[in-house]
Amino acid sequence: MKWPSEFLCCRWSGALRVASLPAVSISPPLRGGKQIIPRPAGTRLGGPAPWHHLGDDDRVLDPVWVRERCLLLQSPLGVPTALVDARPAAVLVALFPEDGETHIVLMKRPESAPSHKGEISFPGGNRSSNDLNLRETALREAHEEVGINPGTVEVLAELPTIGTVKGAFAITPFVGFIAERPALVADPREVEEVFTVALSELLHPETWHSERWDLWGEEFDMSFYLLENETVWGATARILTGLLDALTSL
Repeated sequence: MKWPSEFLCCRWSGALRVASLPAVSISPPLRGGKQIIPRPAGTRLGGPAPWHHLGDDDRVLDPVWVRERCLLLQSPLGVPTALVDARPAAVLVALFPEDGETHIVLMKRPESAPSHKGEISFPGGNRSSNDLNLRETALREAHEEVGINPGTVEVLAELPTIGTVKGAFAITPFVGFIAERPALVADPREVEEVFTVALSELLHPETWHSERWDLWGEEFDMSFYLLENETVWGATARILTGLLDALTSL
């Protein structure tokens, strides 16, 4: 990550002079954070981002434009055959406008979680017997985990169902649009932190890369988003990559 010149020296009118200040140890945000990724032996770098052709201005996605494009996304044709026996789950990909661009809601699972400890994810979870459908699951879980009011969410699209690497869960993402920044409140039992990221940051060349993993005799494309102090990977990164690819290739 390249730091702006003002972080490297102090500029004054006239000649460049060194400021007489006491030494202070400052740790800049670490891109990707300290999360340990369980990479298998033989991991290889993948290809360029699907949106590598975008310039700086093109990466700033207008919220009105994003909403319209999401409404054009075609609904998937049911759950893939390979996932019919997996446990159904759903997540909410919550988008909202701020400062002229589109932002997204993410959360961090606590280290005490039974699975996916410390990982970044969308709000969501397993389908309850009381849920009428998976769309209701996504809205209910988002309300319980991070406080998003279901009544403020306009569901724009259902994305293709994906499986976790081991195939235990079939996750159906729903894209929702909220007219303004939501009041986010994390449930400490299920969420360590809830935060938001601009789509332009996710599309930045220094944020995304892909890797090729060999697991159980199969090859997997793995996406990674290196944010400040956090890494988004796994099923969440796959969902993000599919959505961003669809938005930037329309």
